[in-house]
Amino acid sequence: MHDDRSITEHRLRRVLRERVKPAVHSRAVPLTVERWDVPGEPVPVAEGLAAPYGPCAVGDLWGPAWGTTWFRVTGTVPASFAGRTVEAVLDLGFDRMMPGFQCEGLVHRADGSEVKALGPYSDWVRVADRAEGGERIEWYVEAAANPVLVEHAPTYEGDRRTSGEEPLYRLARMELVVFETEVWDLVQDLDVLGELMGELSTADARRYVVLHAVGRALDALDLDDVPGTAAAARAELAEVLATPAAPSAHRISAIGHAHIDSAWLWPLRETVRKVARTTANVVQLMDGHPEFRFAMSQAQQLAWIKEHRPELFERIKKKIADGQFVPVGGMWVESDTNMVGSEAMVRQFLYGKRFFLEEFGIDTREVWLPDSFGYSAALPQIVKLTGSQWFLTQKISWSQTNAFPHHTFWWEGIDGTRVFTHFPPVDTYNSDLGPAQLAHAARNYREKGRGSRSLVPFGWGDGGGGPTREHLARARRQHDLEGSPRVAVERPDAFFDKARAEYPDAPVWAGELYLELHRGTCTSQAGTKQGNRRSESLLREAELWAATAAVRAPGYAYPYEDLERIWKTVLLHQFHDILPGSSIAWVHREARATYARVREELEAVVLAAQLALAGPGSTELVFNGAPHPRRGVPAGGAGVPVTALGPVTVEERHGGGHVLANGLLLVEVDGRGLVVSAYDLQAGREAVAPGAAANLLQIHPDLPNMWDAWDVDAFYRNKVTDLVQLDSLEVTESGPDRATVVATRSFGASRATQAVTLRAGSRTVDLTTTIDWHETEKFLKAAFPLDVKAERTASEIQFGHVYRPTHTNTSWDAAKFEICAHRWIHAEEPGWGVALANDSTYGHDVTRTVREDGGQTTTVRLSLLRAPRYPDPETDQGAHTLRHALAPGATLGDAVREGHWLNLPERTVRGGGPVAPLVAVDGTAVVVEAVKLAEDRSGDVIVRLYESRGGRASAVLTAGFPVAAATGTDLLERPLAGAAVGPLGEGGTVPLSLRPFQIVTVRLRRT
Repeated sequence: MHDDRSITEHRLRRVLRERVKPAVHSRAVPLTVERWDVPGEPVPVAEGLAAPYGPCAVGDLWGPAWGTTWFRVTGTVPASFAGRTVEAVLDLGFDRMMPGFQCEGLVHRADGSEVKALGPYSDWVRVADRAEGGERIEWYVEAAANPVLVEHAPTYEGDRRTSGEEPLYRLARMELVVFETEVWDLVQDLDVLGELMGELSTADARRYVVLHAVGRALDALDLDDVPGTAAAARAELAEVLATPAAPSAHRISAIGHAHIDSAWLWPLRETVRKVARTTANVVQLMDGHPEFRFAMSQAQQLAWIKEHRPELFERIKKKIADGQFVPVGGMWVESDTNMVGSEAMVRQFLYGKRFFLEEFGIDTREVWLPDSFGYSAALPQIVKLTGSQWFLTQKISWSQTNAFPHHTFWWEGIDGTRVFTHFPPVDTYNSDLGPAQLAHAARNYREKGRGSRSLVPFGWGDGGGGPTREHLARARRQHDLEGSPRVAVERPDAFFDKARAEYPDAPVWAGELYLELHRGTCTSQAGTKQGNRRSESLLREAELWAATAAVRAPGYAYPYEDLERIWKTVLLHQFHDILPGSSIAWVHREARATYARVREELEAVVLAAQLALAGPGSTELVFNGAPHPRRGVPAGGAGVPVTALGPVTVEERHGGGHVLANGLLLVEVDGRGLVVSAYDLQAGREAVAPGAAANLLQIHPDLPNMWDAWDVDAFYRNKVTDLVQLDSLEVTESGPDRATVVATRSFGASRATQAVTLRAGSRTVDLTTTIDWHETEKFLKAAFPLDVKAERTASEIQFGHVYRPTHTNTSWDAAKFEICAHRWIHAEEPGWGVALANDSTYGHDVTRTVREDGGQTTTVRLSLLRAPRYPDPETDQGAHTLRHALAPGATLGDAVREGHWLNLPERTVRGGGPVAPLVAVDGTAVVVEAVKLAEDRSGDVIVRLYESRGGRASAVLTAGFPVAAATGTDLLERPLAGAAVGPLGEGGTVPLSLRPFQIVTVRLRRT
């Protein structure tokens, strides 16, 4: 029996490959082809249609990397094709192993409307279901010569400025053919049954029933006349295809999908075209398959279609109204969630869900993030406050160390909010819907006996064309098939409704969903990360001062359009291959330029609003955009700062170096330029561990096993070099207000300057590191060995923080050897702690060691720079300036404050007098995250706050303007019941009562 099975399986593979599949298209007739090579970047469709075309033939080379060639394809259906189904096969030179990562094409009619895309698994265009003969064909194919960049080898093809000029592709086939429907159906029958055999146990009689049926079908097939005998072969398979699945069979909700990275191994401009190709394919497939359902996330991508392909957008809107095309997710893009700031995370949903509501009348209910690199523990609350109910991802299945214990569960965030969550056990978001993948989903599903359902997204992603007619054929054949899970093509909300009803008491997972892979994404492309952080901070300031000026300064107009446009630009660049630093050089080059423009625009918005508020005058006013008062200036206000008490002194240090003091801290910088003491004079505590040095640059080799820009593997720590050699050490500032010691050191081909500054009245040591970085495959860290026995550290995330253990008791703990923190990380033992704040560093690691004196050292290291060579061989090369602050004696509240102060510097403007805050909050635990005008342009003021320390808090919000009503809202600024907002009191006061880490949004209606 084993030999019979093996023989039949080998026979099936060869017959399918060599005879049956080639017979799907018969009677080939060549088409006439002409070409126009675009001299530069892609052009509008109208220009491509009107271009001067020249001669071209099958076999010709075309397309340097990133080039575009337009092909004009013409022909006439022969009279002999009358009565037959006719298609054109247009093969641009595809490699079937790489759908979505090679050349692609979009077919247009002569009027410019889109027909469908061309790709490795969709290289055909239907001419007629039943031809009459004589039909004239004239199509225009916009072909993109995207280079293949998936080999994980360093390449300069990732930027048009450095890519080669040689052609990459050869035109393979341009023909009119007869589509043999019965042969195509036979291919689908044999594909499904052949693969199903391999998934059935050798002890399962069903395997042999299928085996013999396939053998009979092959016997019935005349290899010299496949079209003429296909029906007879199919008849031998009919019975096994009609045998129903077992009652207990796993149930699959299959949804068409095409995960399209908004940038990755291609620039943003190419994503616009990838989205057009895929959606053109999808709506074309829907025309002939009313049962087909397709889910698409990322409002940005649909906005691109609306802007660049309005006719296609109208077709999509019609399919959405019909229920076939299903917007999902509700975010502007499928963003990273580790590094995105609090308010930016809100805006991903606010602008995403608003787009779906305004364009399609749909309030999406699920969060759809299949491919992001781990998920912040703040997300459940944010999800719920946007009106969403469910969460989906697949990426956690990529974890290398620990298998996640659930596929369907309740995910609990830091505030206690829970969201119903599903991880598709198929372990892919680009399923082929073949029996092998579906069998894996059923075997892998961890909720057996309690749940019976999982979701499978199917289709070719990243420009591969999305779902195909072959995918739908597999779904039909496995709808109710013995030996297979039951498959139903249906919307994601239908799956979630059924799964939650079936398993309402699913287990709970509390805390972050940490991906045990791709840890290097917290550090790669420091310029992109810095641009993101600065943009987030500037947007906060711009909205705060613009809102204040709109209420207070006559004639000032709130810049609604500009702020929304800039927000959407920043949100786009938070996509999970841009902000994490895992895209090609072209993407990050453009990102740096974009962030520079954003900064210039926002600085102008901030200055205009501040000038309007300051009014005429010559008084130097300090504007404080942080949520905490500083130097006597209120949070969100402006005034004349209070002079700090006590001068800063700097003296020579015995044994070399310098000692800085301000009456609060005493800081020693030794002869190597390292901080060997940061003494808290008030508490009588030393922050730096005995015999150790802080602000110590350390460099490691960094060649991960596979994903260069994505990964840092644990073995990088096996070799480390302390950068202690000194070029120079000098005091550059020694005035009463501040003192600065600067150390300069060279290493490899790079040079670093480390400035240590102590300011009057400050409880932080300010650290500025400027690096001219020219290393390759190296990892640069800054180490801070702290004299603190910390069992855990707190790291800032959106609207709060998470605790992570400093030990490695379990494999789950050990796997978190690189962690993400936003503006600060805090290490504490009972009664005393230390905070490290940063202005754009996200990656950190924390270890704990026992010293010879019996004490323990908690070492916090900041990940400054990496130098991976794929996909950008010049990652981070050049100059970087990174700012940090060491805060001895800091509490959690101090850490929150110092993080804001570092990222929201004071701004000085000359004017007539102080500016009172637009809103104020008493109590230090409640932090104002955003102050803005309402999105509906009513002039209402929106204030977003959160409890920052992980405990209950009461506070009073006071408006500095007449208020008619105060309402608690969701994150989309819609009224929300139970929003912890008390009744409006006299003087515009609003009492608040917050649970730990609760987010509260208050809408203040102006009188």
